[in-house]
Amino acid sequence: MNSPNPTSVAEAPRETPPRRGPIRLPRDRHAIVDSFFRFQSLFGLAAVFIIAIAVSPVRNGESVFLSSGNLANIVRAVSEIGIIAVGMTFVILIGGIDLSVGAVLGLAAVGSATLMVDSGMGILPTVLIVLLIGTAFGATQGAIVARLGIQSFIVTLAGLQAARGIARMWSGGLGIPIAYGDGPQEAPEAFSTLSGSINGVLPVPALLFLAIGVGALLVLRSTAFARHVYAIGGNEKAARLSGVPVRRVRITVFAISGLLAALAGIIHAGQLNQGSPNDGAGYELDAIAAVVIGGTSLAGGSGSMGGTIAGALLLGILNNILALNNIDANVQLVVKGLVIVAAAALQKLRPRIA
Repeated sequence: MNSPNPTSVAEAPRETPPRRGPIRLPRDRHAIVDSFFRFQSLFGLAAVFIIAIAVSPVRNGESVFLSSGNLANIVRAVSEIGIIAVGMTFVILIGGIDLSVGAVLGLAAVGSATLMVDSGMGILPTVLIVLLIGTAFGATQGAIVARLGIQSFIVTLAGLQAARGIARMWSGGLGIPIAYGDGPQEAPEAFSTLSGSINGVLPVPALLFLAIGVGALLVLRSTAFARHVYAIGGNEKAARLSGVPVRRVRITVFAISGLLAALAGIIHAGQLNQGSPNDGAGYELDAIAAVVIGGTSLAGGSGSMGGTIAGALLLGILNNILALNNIDANVQLVVKGLVIVAAAALQKLRPRIA
């Protein structure tokens, strides 16, 4: 009896285990999902705005939230955080972080008050000196990060402490009130316009925030500097091998962050009519939150300036509507934390679906 030839027997096909990877979607659904994640901050802003209208208190038959005075208060309150967040966006896009911006704001507020009130300087030299201080402070931190290779978290945490210390030494540890007039110990009257508005509608700080935001948006969309920023955040080693001046870009980015934090400090002093070394405490966290809610990845290399602007406005509206409804301040912090976590979760979800 002949035994069967083993080579003539067909082997059963082996099952190939499925590969794990991103979820594949039909092309039309993929486009919809990609659009959602690309404009998540705008969708979020619209959703929060609609919810705010729905839950707003009503006074004399009109929505308190939609009143012109309340909307002006929102954009006025957002302006300082928004300006800082613009600079923070550049830093986060290269994969860094700047924890010193709130303290630099306080230092700039103290500098503005001291130079005008105690030293009798005019507005222009005061503004130039304060902006120079902020820029130099940020550039110094950037140089330490770029040349010594120390993580930006550590460098700017130390910078936070240093800026607070300098502000307290400069002011004697006390707030410096700003009075306006032509006499001694008085600041020029024109400086008070920072707390005013145009035609009684648009606050001056909001106009400055809008101008800076639009300018930064154009820079990120159409300059070689922006391409270098995204390249460093995406893959620093590859960017260096491609000829990108990594050190110079890092220093420039931190200088921009310091410059805008100082500008926010000048605005802060003008709005509150004083400069205190404690001003700006916690502002760095709100700025980072605005950037994250705007869709910029904390890992760097991905994000937009438009998203940051929308994120700052979203936070402002959220704070405002919670306050209008007399929600406990501690609950407000919890709600803001949940919003930030949700925004970060969407960033993690995007690569799985897209």
